[in-house]
Order: sequence, then C-alpha cells, then structure tokens
Amino acid sequence: MLEKLSHIVAGRRSRWVTLAVWIALAALLTVLLPPVGDKENNRAPNLEKDSPSVIADHLIKEKFPSESGVPALIVWHREGGLTEDDYKLFQQLSASLSDNPLEAQGAIIPFHQMPLPALAAFTSEDGATLVQPVPFDESTESDVLKTNFEHIQKEVSSWTSGPDPFSVPVKDQNALSARISGPAGISVDASGLFKGADISLMIATVLLVLVLLLLIYRSPILAFIPLIGVGFAYLVTSPLLGWMAGEGWITVDAQAISIMTVLLFGAGTDYCLFLISHYRQELKLDNDKLRALRTAFKDASGAIAMSGFTVVLALITLLAAKYGAYQRFAVPFSLSILIMGIASLTLVPALLAIFGRGSFYPFVPRTAEMEAARAQSKGKPVKAEKRRENRFGTKIGNLVVAKPWTVVIASVVVLTALAGFTTQVKFTYDLLSSFPKDMPSREGFDVISDSFTPGQLAPVTVVVQTEGKSVDLASGLGTLREVDTVSKAVASGQDPNLQSVQLLFNLNPYSQEAMDAIPQIYEKTEALLTEAGIDHAADKVWVGGQTATQYDSRALTNRDNTVVIPLVIALIMLLLLIYLRSITAMLYLTATVVLSFGSALGLGWIILHYVMGVDAIQGAIPLYSFVFLVALGEDYNIFMISSIWRKRKTMPLSQAIKEGVSETGGVITSAGLILAATFAVLATLPIQVLVQFGLITALGVLMDTFIVRPFLVPAITALLGRRAFWPSKANLIEQTKNEG
Repeated sequence: MLEKLSHIVAGRRSRWVTLAVWIALAALLTVLLPPVGDKENNRAPNLEKDSPSVIADHLIKEKFPSESGVPALIVWHREGGLTEDDYKLFQQLSASLSDNPLEAQGAIIPFHQMPLPALAAFTSEDGATLVQPVPFDESTESDVLKTNFEHIQKEVSSWTSGPDPFSVPVKDQNALSARISGPAGISVDASGLFKGADISLMIATVLLVLVLLLLIYRSPILAFIPLIGVGFAYLVTSPLLGWMAGEGWITVDAQAISIMTVLLFGAGTDYCLFLISHYRQELKLDNDKLRALRTAFKDASGAIAMSGFTVVLALITLLAAKYGAYQRFAVPFSLSILIMGIASLTLVPALLAIFGRGSFYPFVPRTAEMEAARAQSKGKPVKAEKRRENRFGTKIGNLVVAKPWTVVIASVVVLTALAGFTTQVKFTYDLLSSFPKDMPSREGFDVISDSFTPGQLAPVTVVVQTEGKSVDLASGLGTLREVDTVSKAVASGQDPNLQSVQLLFNLNPYSQEAMDAIPQIYEKTEALLTEAGIDHAADKVWVGGQTATQYDSRALTNRDNTVVIPLVIALIMLLLLIYLRSITAMLYLTATVVLSFGSALGLGWIILHYVMGVDAIQGAIPLYSFVFLVALGEDYNIFMISSIWRKRKTMPLSQAIKEGVSETGGVITSAGLILAATFAVLATLPIQVLVQFGLITALGVLMDTFIVRPFLVPAITALLGRRAFWPSKANLIEQTKNEG
C-alpha cells in the first residue's frame, strides 16, 4: 500500500501532477474562501449557558438594565494630590461626553454639574486619584471601544497645555497621568496584544526554522522543502477553517491561530525531516533517485502516518471539554496536523522527487559507484569511502544496552525529582496577571489597587428573590472577611421582589482568594433568605460579575482535566497497541511520556517561579501542555521504536537497539530542537499564558528528545528483552531463531 502511494505521488510524471494539485487546491481555497484570521472571534464565551454566573449575568441584564454594561474606568492620578485645574479637566471631559456621547456609550456620572467640593468626594483618601467611569453597551465590539478611547485621549490631549496625561508615567512626580482600565479597557488592550500576533509569530517561526534547517543540513534547497510543505498546508488549512467559522460550525480566536501556526511549523517540519533522513540514507545505496525515494518512503511513511494520527486524535479529544477555550482549539489544531500529515506524505515526496539529489546541494549524497565515476570523469583518484556515523548516537546505543539498569534508574530519578515540584505549582485565573505590567489597563488597575479598594475594578452583583420579605443583604454580606463594602439593595423595576446589591472585595477581584469567596457569598446569602423565612433559598440566589465567572471557569477547567487527560491517555494507548501489537510496549511508552510531562511542568515551575518571579501559572496550562506533550512526545517514541522493531526482524534485539538509537538519534535530535524552538517562540509574545505554555511545552519536548527517547525508552526495551514484544508471538519466535 505504501509503495503504491509512493508511485502515485512521486513517480516520474505523477510528481508534477501532485505539485500541480497542491498549487491548484491552495489557490482555489485562498480565492474562494476567507482566511481564518478574518473570522476570528475573541469575545466567544468560555462558559456553558447553564453556568451559575452566566445565568446570573443574564438575569442582571434583563431585570436590572441600568446596572448592565461594560464600564471603562478612566483613572486620573497625580503624585502629591490632584489640583483644581485637574478637576476642571475632568468636568470638561464629562461635559463633552454628556453633550456628544460616543458610540454605544451609556449614561455617565455628571461630574460637570457638580461643584468642586462634591467632585472631590470621588477622590481617594490621599487626594491623588479619581476614577471616572464611562459605561458602554455590553455587545460593543473592541474596535468600537478602541476608537472611542482614542477620541477621549485626543480630546484630553488638546485641552491640556502640559504633557499628554495618557503618556505620562503613573508615578511621575510633576504631571497628571491617565489610564483607561476596567473591563472595557482590559478588553481593548487584550485585543491589541493579539492583533497581528499570528503574522509576527509566523514570520519569527519561519525565520527560526529556516536558520535551524540551514545549520543542520547546510543546504539551502533542502531547508526550503519542509517550509514549502508547511506553507501549502497552512494555505489549505486557513481558508477551510475560515469557511467553517463563517458557517458557524466552529469558533476560532487569536490565541488558537497563534498556537496553530507554531504547531504546523514545528510538527510539520518534524515529519518532513524523518522522510528526508531516510531518503539521504537510501541515496547512498541506490543509483536511482526515485527508487531510493520509494524505499525511504516505505520505511518512514508508516511511522509518519501513525505519529500524525496520534497527534490528531489527541487534539480532537479537546472536543470533550466543556470550557470554550479548550473546545475552540480542537478542530483548528487537529485539522492543521491532519493536512500537514497529508502534505508530508504527498507534497514533500513529490518535491524530493523533483529535486532529487540536488535537494542536498552542496553536500550531495551518492553511492560508492557514483563517487568513483565522478572522480574518474574529473581525472582524480577515487577517495576511500569515509563511513560517517552518528558517533554520539552509537555511544548512547552501546550505553543503554550495556548498562540498562543504570540508565533507567538515573533517568527516572531525574524526571521524578523534577515532577515532584508539580505539587508546589500554584494556579491563577487572574486575567490581568497574563498581561504585561506596562499595559495601560493594568497600570490603571494597579493605581486603583493602591488608592482605593481593588474590588472597584470588578464588582460582584448578588441578586435574590425576596418574595416580599425583608432581607438585610448589606449588613449580612458585609460581615464576610473578603468584603470591603456592600451597596444598598436595589429593587428591579420589573419585579420589586427581586433585589440586588453590589459587593466590592477588599482584595484583587481576579485573585484565587476572591474566587474562593464566591461559595461563601452563596452560603451567606442563602442563610439570610432562610432566616427571613424563604423556602428553597438555594434556588433564589444569583451571583454575577467577573469573579463569579472566573470561579465557574476554574470549576469547569478542573472537570475538563479529569475527563480529557484520561481520554487522551486511553486513545494513545489504543493506537500504540494497534500499531505495535505489544501491551508491554504500549504501557512503558505511555508511562514515559506522562512522566516527561510531569517533569516538564515541574521544571517549568522552577524556572517561572524561582527565576522569573511568577507567583502562579494560568490554570489552563496543565491541560494545554499535557495534550501537546503526550501526543508530540509519543511521536519520537514511535519513530525510534519503529526503527528498533524493523531492525529486530534481521538481528538480535540488543544490536537492533544500538542501531535504532544511532540511526534515529541525529534526526530526532534535530527535529526536537526545531519543535522546542518553535514553541519557545511563543515566549516572545507579551501574553503570559502563551509564555508559560511555550516554555513548559518546549522543556517537555527537550526532555523527550534528550532523556526519554535516547536513554529511558531504549534502556527499558533492553531490560525487558523478549517481554518488550509481548504478546506478539511472531516476534518472540523470531527472536528465538536469531538468538539460537
């Protein structure tokens, strides 16, 4: 079957047909369908419709419309205290926004109608900070908000004789500073961070992969062949995803597109390298370049297809998650790898068939016969063939066979020690902590935190059904340790028995501690209703706001971890069993990549926490990293084990292990370095969740490349001997023959 496929895609004539088909397909899809970037939706919900905070927010918007909307908080600050001219500036802006409202703007607090003493009451105790809220409709797009903010900044700048307050550092001792924060400000800044990230990320990734390929192969043509394959895969994947998103079948966001780009270049280049490596070996044995390619294709394509299929299935399991961000990753990632796998088995062989030995110029691989004829044609003596071996790989192969117990114990001790640090990992669902410290909305939040109660940035709204009975929510909820203030109860205009209060925390409303207080708010409110004689109080309490949303996000993420992680492990074990037909191999190959993931997470925490000063990592990181590392890490195991399994048919197992480690060492090391480097590119983006994900995943790939694949897996195979093949009887018989 594989030989037939190689004839179809890389024959003397069919190679050109294959290339033409890919060119036509990419061109048609690009012209007829929109690119995925045009259909991204960065405001898609992450929670399910029946999540408590979603139900509460919907009820608040419906029954308390005056309390709904997205506030932008203009944070004014002057070290040493605000001046009278500052207050006049605030009033001038208030008058302008009142007389000429911005698009989607709601009613504002009329600062311009207040005397200065009354306006000063809104100032912090030290007189240095004032927060001017400007509400906008809930559905306002980020681009509209951005335009509105630019208008505000332009007007304020035109009214001031000194420096622009929006450019003045917040700690400046001599000038007024201004920052736009609050949910609206954060939304605009977050969109700005991701805007264009996929293009800059792609450029950086392409350049990085190109440089690494040039360093590894020292051939300009060969360096571009994997990039051409990845490029065509992207040109096909992008419009397909754009079409699916346009039809409403999937939702894609900027974060998914960024990671998909890295995944395509990293994994796609890996698949190409494994075929190229086999092709170069065969070119030294066969004068016919097409026959050499068919042989190489036969040896490498099974492992490439299996590896790609493993990654596709592992990524598609994210559909089993309920958290929206996880689900949005499933289809883009799995489809991109599927198309990349097809390109690796069709387009890349066709390109290699077209360029032939010239792919490797100036270091062209030739058979001994060809080298002799070439030397004779130049009138030079035939040089004795220098057998180039992977000396380092050969030494490792000899070591794992000679001292397997030492290698296994040392590898397990190192990996387990690093994995032990996972018990110390702290997680956060704080949205702001993922953004740069110099981001305007985060600077504004820091000023609010220093000058006011930080809870003002994201109030919690509690709604109850009183059934006409008296319930003192303000006094009751005010006794909670994390609560700073509670507003007076407000009755709904549609249902007077529905009452709401706004609660402000005395700590960061995005913090873990604030989320932990949400159940206490429910319990306290239900107790107050019960005391008032209201039955079934639990059904008559709703808690909304950003903190409640993050509490539900944490609960949903924990649920997804318990569902998706076992599902990924089960699927990979099943695929390994089908491919290798060995229960023993399935078990230890799976165990090694899981251990590798744990050690990567532990080492990542050591670097992030003790070196980079990160207090906690984003709660989504473990599942993201697990799916990628287990799937991609199993790739390397499959490539190496496939080599050992194949060689075991013609030689004793110990020799097969030595040669398998040596043969795959160079190409897997090159592939691992490229894959780790592409994920490390994510660390250059100014979003902490991608920095953390990129770092941990890159570390995991490096551990698979330099510890698990060359040392641990072959050493375990050597220790198990015939049992590594159990229950495959054919291999057992074969081994008995060879060793008899």
